[in-house]
Amino acid sequence: MRVELPPRAELIEHYRVAARSVPRVRVNFIASLDGAATHEGLSGGLNNADDKIVFDTLRLLTDVILVGAGTVRAEGYGGILLPADDATWRVQAGLAAQPRVAIVSGRLDLDPEHPVFTNAVTRPIVLTHAAAPTDRRVALASRADVVDCGEDRVDPRRMVAELAERGLPQILCEGGPHLFGDLVAADRVDELCLSLAPVLEGGSAGRIAVGTSAATRAMELLHVLRAGDMLFLRYARRHS
Repeated sequence: MRVELPPRAELIEHYRVAARSVPRVRVNFIASLDGAATHEGLSGGLNNADDKIVFDTLRLLTDVILVGAGTVRAEGYGGILLPADDATWRVQAGLAAQPRVAIVSGRLDLDPEHPVFTNAVTRPIVLTHAAAPTDRRVALASRADVVDCGEDRVDPRRMVAELAERGLPQILCEGGPHLFGDLVAADRVDELCLSLAPVLEGGSAGRIAVGTSAATRAMELLHVLRAGDMLFLRYARRHS
């Protein structure tokens, strides 16, 4: 008999965070059994309907969705709009009806006419640094709040602090691997929600986190959920 995910209300309790005012970075990724982050270049090639349910639940619970500019371009991000029932649930829970979207880009290599801006239901935030190109900054400012998080590079610690100051302490990072790697290096990953797809991918697909230097961060397992042959793992930072 196929194992199903818990009902939505129970699933929410599995992922709910009690201390919402405390800044928390939750990272959500999917990987194959042999560690591939993508299938044919896209993470969406590994997921299924069950993963979408967990994915939507994590969005339901966050204040802001954090994503790298490369992922916005590669994965076809548009204006993010939660369903009406989810928006109602959020309002009843004391949250904004829709989460904000924050895009990380050091070079500001983003088209102001990209659907992530033109179809946005809440004003996006672009997280960059003070040395980013002025002309691109001006162009994007018509579509988004452009926020400096460092002098000549985006500092993940500043990034988290800037979002928290704007009333967005619960942060859901959806990638990509370079952004995840930067967060790991800066020790700003509080939680990882990892979906394990029941496939072997092989080939040259990259990992879910990529960085210029290694950094070991101890994590503890909070839960394992199963739906069919897919596993959903929730890990949190281990405090000594």
